[in-house]
Amino acid sequence: MVAVAMSGGVDSSVVAYLLKEAGYEVTGITMDLLELSCQIEKPDTCCSLQAFADARAVADKLGIKHFVVDCKQEFTQRIINPFVDEYLKGYTPNPCVACNSMIKFGLLLDKARQLGARYLATGHYARIEQRDARFVIRKGIDQTKDQSYFLCRLTQEQLSSTIMPLGNYQKTDVRKIATRLDLKTADKPESQEICFIPQNNYQEFIRQRASNRLIPGNIMDKEGNIIGKHQGIAFYTIGQRRGLRIAANKPIYVMHIDPNKNTIIVGDKADLYCRRLTAKEMNWVAIPELTEKIEIMARIRYLHKETKAVVSPLKDGQVSVEFYEPQQAITPGQSVVFYRDDIVVGGGIITHTPSKCNNRL
Repeated sequence: MVAVAMSGGVDSSVVAYLLKEAGYEVTGITMDLLELSCQIEKPDTCCSLQAFADARAVADKLGIKHFVVDCKQEFTQRIINPFVDEYLKGYTPNPCVACNSMIKFGLLLDKARQLGARYLATGHYARIEQRDARFVIRKGIDQTKDQSYFLCRLTQEQLSSTIMPLGNYQKTDVRKIATRLDLKTADKPESQEICFIPQNNYQEFIRQRASNRLIPGNIMDKEGNIIGKHQGIAFYTIGQRRGLRIAANKPIYVMHIDPNKNTIIVGDKADLYCRRLTAKEMNWVAIPELTEKIEIMARIRYLHKETKAVVSPLKDGQVSVEFYEPQQAITPGQSVVFYRDDIVVGGGIITHTPSKCNNRL
């Protein structure tokens, strides 16, 4: 049996259809993730109340069973609370990467197995293949929708129990299938926001959950002069320009966040470029481990263009990454993902960049 993670969107709806047509016994399973304070009523959001009804309607039309599983406590503990904590430390986390490894392909996969499923299927635009003794993640053929970046932390055990049929489809073809089947989700727009942030207002979300931990501090230029005040480092990210509330005769950007001194450092756009980073919590997908430096393509955020770099192993499982060309706004807390051709080699969490970068080649 295959359990399909049905979010109430068009992608997972078509996955359920494709697998049933392929002869699998299919069951739909939807995660109830959000406590009341995070419930979002927008119909295009995957975790809205409407999403449950849409998933159920599609399951009924396809003639498959459908279950809703309560994941609220685990989602709050493993995703929402760390999300807030990381911002308070001056980092900019990517909760979707963490959710995939810990919730969707962790907790939900366990729930699916309890229902008797051998596999969990999702609507991700990526491909999973077995090559020799390892499972690998390949980019989806629709490069405009490829989601391999978000899967960089999946383990071999998780990949062995996962099916992603849409990796071989274009998004436009998926919508055509849903329209032909007259599925309720056929014309449903895609969610562009993090599912647990109402109105996509990060600052208000953090303020409501951690107002007693927000400590005002100084905004300084790169020469060490105090030029402004901030209301908490959680409200800033590397590369930010808007909302600094500083009168200046030229554009200025957040170039460094110092949590130890509770200080925001700003500079010119040129100061955002850096060639080096350090990453932790590495997960290697295409290789068992990194034992020597390798030349590879690296992506420092989801919408960033991959670029050539040298990755070297450090102690405690960390790596250093040196790019051939300076990269703009390398941001601690984001994931750096390594590719060879269209295969995910591995990925980790950016922990450090030099506060003053040497960008000379």
